Amino acid sequence: MRTAFWWRAARSPLAMDLGLAVALTAVTVLQGLDDHSGHWRPYDLRAGVLSALATLPIVARRRAPVLVLLAGYGFWTWQILLGYNPVVTTYGILLASYTVAATQPWRRTAACVAVGSVIWISAGLAGHESSPAAVVLQGVAVPAAIWKVADSAKRLDRANHLLGEANAQLRRDREERARRAVTDERLRIARELHDVVAHHMSVIAVQAGLARYVLRTDPDTAGAAIDTVLATGTEALDEMRRMLALLRVGPESPDAGAVCYDPAPGLPGLPELFERVRAAGVPVRVEVAGVPQPLPSGLELCVHRVVQESLTNVLKHAAPATATVTLSYRDGRLTATVRDDGPARTAVAGPPEGAGPARQGLIGMRERAMLYGGTLDAAPLPGGGFEVRLVLPLPAPQPREEGDDRAR
Repeated sequence: MRTAFWWRAARSPLAMDLGLAVALTAVTVLQGLDDHSGHWRPYDLRAGVLSALATLPIVARRRAPVLVLLAGYGFWTWQILLGYNPVVTTYGILLASYTVAATQPWRRTAACVAVGSVIWISAGLAGHESSPAAVVLQGVAVPAAIWKVADSAKRLDRANHLLGEANAQLRRDREERARRAVTDERLRIARELHDVVAHHMSVIAVQAGLARYVLRTDPDTAGAAIDTVLATGTEALDEMRRMLALLRVGPESPDAGAVCYDPAPGLPGLPELFERVRAAGVPVRVEVAGVPQPLPSGLELCVHRVVQESLTNVLKHAAPATATVTLSYRDGRLTATVRDDGPARTAVAGPPEGAGPARQGLIGMRERAMLYGGTLDAAPLPGGGFEVRLVLPLPAPQPREEGDDRAR
């Protein structure tokens, strides 16, 4: 644990800058002691102290880059004015210039680089070691090159920062989509559970009440009601098992083939639904307009559930009444209408601001319709009764191949 602590401390930016400052100071002092050109004042203790004062501040270059560079300029200028070789102290100055160019706005960078160029050119012209043109070229080209490299690094860092933000945003979007998918799946399961439980339990409750009422006076009717209760309960359990199997077993699961349940309810299951509602005491008339056509399983399930919920509401809120179910295939649309002639009511819609089970049923039906690009309207009829109208767009018929026509 201590080893990990010291390893992290050694790799921290402050520790790296400290080691860099000490190393550059040592190189500067050693180069100054090794200078025997004779053109400058001999490198002594005072020159070494000024070199250290100009170089060691780079340990704070990340926190105060401009102040570090100005401090380096100050001690460097002092050293030049005393007649020492200015070249030996340039390492820390150049690193500080790079830090300023990599972190500061271009106007501030330009001012700092200009000051360094003036000091460089002035010291070079005073030393008479090189031609004036070479001194000016070095004084301009070297700071400009450092500025260009630092600016490229700054642009790359900015691009990496933007890329990191984009990746973080993509990750947040992916997590949000995953949460939304979970929420949508929960809503879908809730709708299925509501449709299964509400309808079958309503039929069971009505038939159980009828059986209890006529248990002693009419045993045959009571027996028929109990048979309906048993059949409806069995069907409800089968649908619940099918739903749980779909949730627990995926197509890639090794147990997927071991579980076999009937497919989701669709239009072929409507006659059985009508018979169950008739057995519960609500006569159901069925009307079909237009030419029926095969539908995707999702559309069939939507129609089945809406008709089921509507008949359940008739059973709970309008009985005794007669329900009329109309399926119309016209103008590229399937219109499913459930109408009853019971007493005038608004209970099926629920209170305007309420969230009771009946209102949840209407919300679930509308959500199903919207899922397939359809609409659902529910309103009381003039003079009594209630109507639920589902309108779904029919899928476009698939074009037939010419080869198929010739084969026929």
